[in-house]
Amino acid sequence: MAESFNLDDTLDAVLSGDTDAFLKIERVFGPTLRVFLASQLFHLDDVDDIAQESLIIAYRKLDSFRRGQDFGAWLRGIARNKLLQYIEQSNRRSALMESFQKEGAALLADEFEARASQTRSAHVNAMLGCVAKLPDKMRQIVRTVLDGNRSSTLAAEFKMTPAAIYQLQYRALKLLRECVTQEVGHGG
Repeated sequence: MAESFNLDDTLDAVLSGDTDAFLKIERVFGPTLRVFLASQLFHLDDVDDIAQESLIIAYRKLDSFRRGQDFGAWLRGIARNKLLQYIEQSNRRSALMESFQKEGAALLADEFEARASQTRSAHVNAMLGCVAKLPDKMRQIVRTVLDGNRSSTLAAEFKMTPAAIYQLQYRALKLLRECVTQEVGHGG
């Protein structure tokens, strides 16, 4: 059989020292309090935390509740204040995290740029060394490509077909890729 609940009697019991009587208040008003908070929040863990904090505050301030008023509205008012505090703290935390991320990125940007510069420099030096190692025709083809000239000009100069120039260019670039990988991979 369901236990009858009388708010005034329960409040009297709590205020006279029966702390367990507050559990009756929590059983009656807790679910609607959680529904109110769930309508305002995304994470259920936050709902339970704020509901718990609100009930603790309500317990501590129970003597300030005016009899005859709506206890649920009073309790939701406490929860609304806790909710506003939570949102302010979350916003501050988010702003601090965003600031931290920006500062961290700025600090690391110089280091990343220095390392990228070193890497680019190492690759350029390796590339120049590897180009110098290529046979004469392949070296001229690579330089023509790097200078932005057309392979057809080279074909006439070397008295080769454009297809043969492309084939030689393909082999030269493959040799360069292998050489640079080996040079950079072994520290030069």
